[in-house]
Amino acid sequence: MSKMNLLQAINNALDIAMSTDPSALCFGEDVGHFGGVFRATSHLQEKFGKARCFNTPLTEQGILGFANGIAAQGMTAIAEIQFADYIFPAFDQIVNESAKFRYRSGNQFDVGGLTIRTPYGGGINGAHYHSQSPEAYFTHTPGLKIVVPRNPEQAKGLLLASIRDPNPVIFFEPKKLYRAAVGEVPDEDYQLPLGQAEVVREGSDITLVAWGAQMEAIEQAAQLAEKDGISCELIDLRSLLPWDRDTLAHSVRKTGRLIINHEAPKTSGFGAEIAASIQEACFLHLESPILRVTGLDTPFPLALEKEYMPDHLKTYEAILASMNY
Repeated sequence: MSKMNLLQAINNALDIAMSTDPSALCFGEDVGHFGGVFRATSHLQEKFGKARCFNTPLTEQGILGFANGIAAQGMTAIAEIQFADYIFPAFDQIVNESAKFRYRSGNQFDVGGLTIRTPYGGGINGAHYHSQSPEAYFTHTPGLKIVVPRNPEQAKGLLLASIRDPNPVIFFEPKKLYRAAVGEVPDEDYQLPLGQAEVVREGSDITLVAWGAQMEAIEQAAQLAEKDGISCELIDLRSLLPWDRDTLAHSVRKTGRLIINHEAPKTSGFGAEIAASIQEACFLHLESPILRVTGLDTPFPLALEKEYMPDHLKTYEAILASMNY
């Protein structure tokens, strides 16, 4: 075991992936000579050479067009989009090419070797062009997988699993957590299952579900609720496509209550899909309405970032509202 922050865990996973797979290429804006804007790819070019870790032109559509091309030829493409806010110029390549390549060819061709890494979310005073959480746009697209880690140990195992999964994966990295804390990370090569949620803490009164950086918010809210004698079950979804309905439904049947926390705006956020699915599966077990604690339906603000964030206090208020319904 080694102590790593989230960035170091991602770098370690990339190092292992490229060491164990000679066809793996790592590329994106500024990823080569100095390791990208956050230094996630530091020293990879030194170790693997400029042919396997290299800078691209500043064109997200081009990055993903190139990635689709080499993945279609059987290579492992690890593409970085510098900020998730910049992924939209590549939207057509991702949803109309990456996601549909296998289906439209009748499984004769695929781009399953493609992984798209991108930092997302607020918490760094990045304002509206460096703070968005666009995961819900992509969960509407069959053919993709969407993965979000919550800590360094999870990041390494989930990223290695994403790179080796036979489907195109978008790996959203919570940039707020990059250097926020260190954790124990196994040194060896390991993978964590995609599409499987984790029950981080068991409880009996109410279920709280989140992913990525928002896991910290629900953990802090659960600590406040515990002082009131409320037992919270905490679930990290980890994968949003596919997502683990069974684990969440099992929890809600036990507790009878559910709060969903995500940083993206409420309208058409992924929490809406969770709420609809869980009420279908658990309607007769619910003791109160499913609640969503989310970002606001506004562009991401700069001066009012703290007011925008769905923090532990807003989550705690929702816990009380649900329990007192």
